Amino acid sequence: MTRKEIEEKVRAFLTEDLEIEEDKMADDAKLKEDLGIDSLDFVDIVVIVEKTFGFKIKPEEMTEVRTLGQFCDYIETQVGEKE
Repeated sequence: MTRKEIEEKVRAFLTEDLEIEEDKMADDAKLKEDLGIDSLDFVDIVVIVEKTFGFKIKPEEMTEVRTLGQFCDYIETQVGEKE
């Protein structure tokens, strides 16, 4: 899966499932502050990522993830390990 495909899937579920406005989704957008993702949203994201990308998010691996770009980087790393 390419980086572009990952970004498209992430943006799609953020707009459809979490109702985040597309125009807020820049690579440097902070997940909590700019996109308004809270701990309840994160539970939904864990389930969506598992269904969409086929791996479980480990909370300890997400400690340094602050922006949308970093989140996509994390997914890209995990998907790359599976292939």
